[in-house]
Amino acid sequence: MTWDVRVLDPRTDPEPEGWSGFLDAQQAPVPWDYGLLRVESRFSPSPTALTVISDGGEIVAAVLAMLCAPISPSGPGAVRGMARLGPRWVEVQHAWLSGYPPWLFADGLDAADRREIMRRFERAVGRFTGPGCLGVVYRTVPPESLDMLAGRGRPVRDTMPTSVLENRFVDVDGWLASLRRSRRLSLRGQSKKIAADPDVVVRTEAGRTDLDALELATMLREHRERMGPVKFDRRGPVTAEYLGELVRRPDVITSTYHDGEGRLLAFTNVLDHPVAPLHQHWAALAPEEGRPKHLYFEAVVRNVRYMIEGNRKSLSMGRGLTDLKATLGFQPVPLLGVIVPRPVTRW
Repeated sequence: MTWDVRVLDPRTDPEPEGWSGFLDAQQAPVPWDYGLLRVESRFSPSPTALTVISDGGEIVAAVLAMLCAPISPSGPGAVRGMARLGPRWVEVQHAWLSGYPPWLFADGLDAADRREIMRRFERAVGRFTGPGCLGVVYRTVPPESLDMLAGRGRPVRDTMPTSVLENRFVDVDGWLASLRRSRRLSLRGQSKKIAADPDVVVRTEAGRTDLDALELATMLREHRERMGPVKFDRRGPVTAEYLGELVRRPDVITSTYHDGEGRLLAFTNVLDHPVAPLHQHWAALAPEEGRPKHLYFEAVVRNVRYMIEGNRKSLSMGRGLTDLKATLGFQPVPLLGVIVPRPVTRW
């Protein structure tokens, strides 16, 4: 194959020709949008590198990765220049698509093609990262994709699963009926209580232009700080600039919870998709700050209703809180990690 392999820095490199059409053909989730990649990477301590593989000028595959350093900078990470000389490694994951594979392939590429494309990606991204590149780490590998990455000198590790609810329901009552009795009764009671509370104003819409992105980002950062650090997480915080772009999109549904005085209590969003929407960000005030209990569960009910009424195949809740999500009917979907030291990427 005469594949052309290019590694791009979305912060400075123009969008590749044919990118939007390729995303449409692959039904790519929202955060693959080049403009969102640019905004996310612009402020990240671990900037994004997008590798695009073309055949005859037509994009046939793409792989996303983050350039990570042993000590994360306090500001945006460098991509080119002197940064190439220092120790860095490549983490193959999409920063804000937890649990989704960070690659896209055009139809017609068989298993051998995909394996060869990933080897060419490794060599190209290693050269792009620089002589200080320590290797490549794949963070979110579905078991069915392991064959295209596995090989000698490539240790495989279990990693945190993602959680997915398959849509086999006619309505929300059908979903609730599938849960154990205690959870079913509590969800119904919590939803009724919140709906009847005059001091909780809930609004769910796509393309929100009424929200303060800095307020959203601050709440999300503080919420995650209360939850504690995630091991081996080299992503930076979600910025106001990114959230501002995200919630304005017509394919992003944002639910907000305000009190009677207009104070933001919590928010969440769903990235729409014709097959598998993703319940992405969730953040709320701490209970001691006056936030009513159970808003998280009300949001889950709301998002499951969206999946069912929109006739989507499934709803993803991302990674973390696996046991809690299992009580809501979400099943853990295993993911693997693959470590590829730099010398191995050259084979």
